[in-house]
Amino acid sequence: MNITSTIDGTTTTLALEGWLDTSTAPQLGDALGQVDSGCTKLVLDFCGLEYISSAGLRQVVSAHKKMRGALAIINVSAEVMQVFKMAGFDKRLDIS
Repeated sequence: MNITSTIDGTTTTLALEGWLDTSTAPQLGDALGQVDSGCTKLVLDFCGLEYISSAGLRQVVSAHKKMRGALAIINVSAEVMQVFKMAGFDKRLDIS
């Protein structure tokens, strides 16, 4: 998986590409750990994300907690959105 970080003022965007599963979830955890403390909004751009597992969902929950809800998830494919819906995340997170 590839993760590209972009900072625009106090908004950090992490663009993910590939699979977010058990073997790659620690990469997202590391990227989340490097988000500056001055960040007031985190955007996870899933434009290149092909698959997400429960390990990936745990990292999304971790990001949501870290940002105290100031998290947006954008460019979600139909396949990944299905996983979010099955987990009930579509009702609790800002997903578009």
